[in-house]
Amino acid sequence: MHVLVLASDPVDTTVLRGIVGDEIDDARVLVVSPALNESPVAFWVSDSDEAIADADEAGTQIVEQLRDEGVAANSTTGESEPLLALQDALATFPADRIVIFVRDEDHQRYREDDICGEAERRFDLPVTLATV
Repeated sequence: MHVLVLASDPVDTTVLRGIVGDEIDDARVLVVSPALNESPVAFWVSDSDEAIADADEAGTQIVEQLRDEGVAANSTTGESEPLLALQDALATFPADRIVIFVRDEDHQRYREDDICGEAERRFDLPVTLATV
């Protein structure tokens, strides 16, 4: 099994294990951390260095936890737009399912924008939305 995880913040891997189940032990996991500009000013002046560093740190933390549990995992930094980040990752990673972790305050927006439904239609994969 190949699991693609989209997470902008560190995630407790027990939550991921709860979603995927024991199959995660034999899975290959790719963690994509989108480089999100927290400030509109940073976005408009294209100051993405901090966003990239934050994304890299989040991905590294998740991968370290997974590897400590014996799970084969890698991470990469992705585009700030979730569907584009998933599309880019799927170009080289043959995922069987997608798990999208969002901050609690973003959960409703992802539901309203139907990010999971759009991802399922676009990529023809099961998608699970979870809160960090």
